[in-house]
Amino acid sequence: MGFNLGMRCSTVLPNKATLTEKNLPDQSGKVFLVTGASGGLGKLLATILYQHNGKVYLAARSESKTKDCIEEIKAAHPSSKGELLYLNLQLDDLTTIRQTANEFLAKENRLDVLWNNAGVMVPPEGSQTKQGYELQYGVNNIAHFLLTHFLRPALETAANSAPKNSVRVIWVSSSAADAAPNPAIDLTNMDYHREEGAWTKYSRSKAASVVHSAEFARRTKGTGIISLVSIPYFIRALASSFLTTNQALNPGNFVTNLQQNMSKMELNMFKLIASEPINGAYTELFAGLSDTITEEDNGAWVSPFGKLEKVRKDLVDPQLGEEFWNWTLEQVKPYM
Repeated sequence: MGFNLGMRCSTVLPNKATLTEKNLPDQSGKVFLVTGASGGLGKLLATILYQHNGKVYLAARSESKTKDCIEEIKAAHPSSKGELLYLNLQLDDLTTIRQTANEFLAKENRLDVLWNNAGVMVPPEGSQTKQGYELQYGVNNIAHFLLTHFLRPALETAANSAPKNSVRVIWVSSSAADAAPNPAIDLTNMDYHREEGAWTKYSRSKAASVVHSAEFARRTKGTGIISLVSIPYFIRALASSFLTTNQALNPGNFVTNLQQNMSKMELNMFKLIASEPINGAYTELFAGLSDTITEEDNGAWVSPFGKLEKVRKDLVDPQLGEEFWNWTLEQVKPYM
């Protein structure tokens, strides 16, 4: 599968979740947006937020699937005073992102937490976005970058009145970011005209989320917005002999619809090391809402299932951050 043996300790032995649906405070009055919320970790996260009276925009491709998801969550939590709203989001087509953001901004002037949760994992070889980008770079990185750009005014508005350190952008990554080559981003090969392995491509896209998070943290310093990487994925000690935050988030190794493109052998191996998906949602929940996180943690890495750690040094290098930010900006300029 191409995993790196040199992963950090929390990848093998995750921390116990300290923020869950059992002790999350009331979220009344807060506005949240979760991309990819029609299933997987995004759905679980949206459920917890709604359960505690939050107003949650579920940004996803399929309206019918997302609305079924909304009705299911509402039925499970009839006493909630929160709201669940569908927001159409087509991350494989940059021409649609402005419309998505405008639809949100027409209804809301504030956004307390943005979870860039949606992602693609090892799609079929040659998969591309509508604009011709390698699908993982296009969806996991470029489209989320543009969406975050458009939603920044709502984040800044929220930061003007929200409790200090509570307004955040969470870039969901993976422990695979630690396995990315060094340099993690090769700006001379973004279209992969020099072919690389499937898992290397995935790890590069996950590392790119970390780089975006760190650079966003630098560029929003002093605005009241905190940027983190969240890492929901971890590898169990059982499988450690087989497999090798702005905060970046690593959700954990979970069997969700992300694994739909794996071979049967890869999926069986993944199931062997998988954790219950709710734990990945707890990691994202901690990154977005833990009151232990402060401005000093801006740009940090949130490991499973809710602990701040340092980011791999080269991924927070200011020069790499600026170069990749500027490259991404050039890609999205026609759609801004």
